[in-house]
Amino acid sequence: MIIPWEQLPEETLQNLIESFVLREGTDYGEETFSLEEKVEHVKQQLIRGEAVILYSELHESVTIAPKNNLKNNSEITES
Repeated sequence: MIIPWEQLPEETLQNLIESFVLREGTDYGEETFSLEEKVEHVKQQLIRGEAVILYSELHESVTIAPKNNLKNNSEITES
């Protein structure tokens, strides 16, 4: 299920993005970015609609994924 980022309190969104960045890491090539910069990059992807917050009822987990990488958008419902 897609959770609209706008519905999350700012602190929750910040913590979720930080957790995602620390867990998944990101590949920025030769450049090095701080945690704050990485968090801002992910937040901007959410704002632009390039990434979505996904909640799995089956696994009771939340993650962030690129929208174009979703296997079948018709199976993902927005809350």
